[in-house]
Amino acid sequence: MNVVVKRARHPQLREYIHSAVSGLLPSIQKGLVERVAVTFFNTDNIPMERFIFKLMVNQSFGSKVEESDLEFSLRSFLIKLSVSQSLTTVLPRDCRWEIMAYFRSLPQVSTSKDAEMWIPTDTKQWQQPPLITPIKSMNSEPLGFQLYLEHPSPAEQVSG
Repeated sequence: MNVVVKRARHPQLREYIHSAVSGLLPSIQKGLVERVAVTFFNTDNIPMERFIFKLMVNQSFGSKVEESDLEFSLRSFLIKLSVSQSLTTVLPRDCRWEIMAYFRSLPQVSTSKDAEMWIPTDTKQWQQPPLITPIKSMNSEPLGFQLYLEHPSPAEQVSG
């Protein structure tokens, strides 16, 4: 798409990211995934920052996709993502991160190997509503994206 993107250098990290995204693809295509979050945690396992990708997939659109329109929208989305670094906080070196998917409904475990890949999370959540910073939205049928950044509210940061 003629966009320079960053990619992980470490082969195991690249494989983890590829595996997570590939594992989500069938559920995204079926419209089961509402949003995907990349969450960064401090050493107490409390979320410090969360990138949320909200997905809308039009299942009834079929194969009538205008590829050039979709490519243009995705390109602008990726460009905006690369310049959003000023909205983030500086994370400590000892933080960790994980990819979480929020499903509209879970596939049945007995009928789907995809469901077995994902486990429920026990992640601590913020007690107060987070501060939300919109980054980019796109809507190019059959695909729609919203990307926003969540940070703990100032009250949560003081008490956390």
